Amino acid sequence: MAAGWARGRELTREPIPSGVVTEHFAVRGGARLFGTVDVVGAKNSVLKLMAAALLAEGTTTITNCPEILDVPLMADVLRSLGCTVEVAGDRVTIDVPAEPGAQADYRSVSRLRASVCVLGPLVARCRKAVVPLPGGDAIGSRPLDMHANGLRKLGATTEIEHGRVVAQADDLHGAQIWLDFPSVGATENILMAAVLAEGTTVIDNAAREPEIVDLCVMLQQMGAKLEGVGSSTLTVHGVSGLQPTTHRVIGDRIVGATWAFAAVMTRGEVTVRGVDPHHLELVLDKLRSAGAETRAGVDEFSVSMAGRPLAVDFVTLPYPGFATDLQPMAIALSAVADGTSMITENVFEARFRFVDEMVRLGADARTDGHHAVVRGVEQLSSAPVWASDIRAGAGLVLAGLCADGVTEVWDVDHIDRGYPRFIENLASLGADIRRVSADPER
Repeated sequence: MAAGWARGRELTREPIPSGVVTEHFAVRGGARLFGTVDVVGAKNSVLKLMAAALLAEGTTTITNCPEILDVPLMADVLRSLGCTVEVAGDRVTIDVPAEPGAQADYRSVSRLRASVCVLGPLVARCRKAVVPLPGGDAIGSRPLDMHANGLRKLGATTEIEHGRVVAQADDLHGAQIWLDFPSVGATENILMAAVLAEGTTVIDNAAREPEIVDLCVMLQQMGAKLEGVGSSTLTVHGVSGLQPTTHRVIGDRIVGATWAFAAVMTRGEVTVRGVDPHHLELVLDKLRSAGAETRAGVDEFSVSMAGRPLAVDFVTLPYPGFATDLQPMAIALSAVADGTSMITENVFEARFRFVDEMVRLGADARTDGHHAVVRGVEQLSSAPVWASDIRAGAGLVLAGLCADGVTEVWDVDHIDRGYPRFIENLASLGADIRRVSADPER
């Protein structure tokens, strides 16, 4: 590693209290991944679809749901609002009462960032919402200003008091709303409030992610009147009421891309089924620039890599740009690539915490503001590392697949929140990985 590259960066970690039993993944490097892996519904979609069920009295059913920890957590949030929720395999059934509660439970919301998406539906249905400030991954500041400003333009009052977002309105009316940044969360909350507002709402600079389109499709099935779906200008013609529906969640493009990066890093060949390759056009183009071969089909794609990947630069941007959720995978790939890569983070500033853990694994990397420069090495070295969020955890496992010896990845509950059957899927592709329960005191 170049002298001074990690100088000034803190590479120690506070010990976990003695006697606390936790789990980690033990990853033995050296295996090349081959085979086929199936991807189910998108984490970044299913939680918002569950919140959208609040917009209609009756029973809404969501299928192709990922079996991840965040789904039952979101179910708890809805139960705190008076809904009856059943989670059975890949199916979630939500029975919404005629008058749902307007105040979400603090304990449920604090464990899940996406729980803030109940704000828009509650304001629309109840004309009032009290939602504790949410928890979630430690990836940087994600203020709710744009959510609040959009709701205010629709006629609601919003304020933060005692650690809660409080919004209420006598009536909601259509408005022209410009977002300073194409925020996914703000687009979703404003959209779900506007579908039951009187008149027409236009959301300019709206987020365009496939998960936003998935939400729009479900709202249209419920009776919402929308124009411009998939574009940066969403037009919402308010209706007096919606009906419950049954909806299938789109495939998780982030999970699918994770397996694609794993194939390239381990010089293997993996076919991913259940994901629309059009949602990953930029990702697959980057992997081709790194030397991989890709083939696309209907809701599936394949990635193969014969030799060491070449260095590629990455810049995270809102969709259709390169997703910030894949930034850790980009850094992990760059760490073993031939050459020097620059990764620029434009969405979540704290995601570069991941670089500290990559340095533990022998990566030649440094950060400077919104940029990380990574000089690829032939092989990483095994070490104990800690996941700070869902995608960082997955990125560290991928790095462990390219290290000598056994890498221990701790705080794997993050990974469980976003990747269904993570261990099983990797093992089916030939990875040497297992879940270990142990006393972490060192």
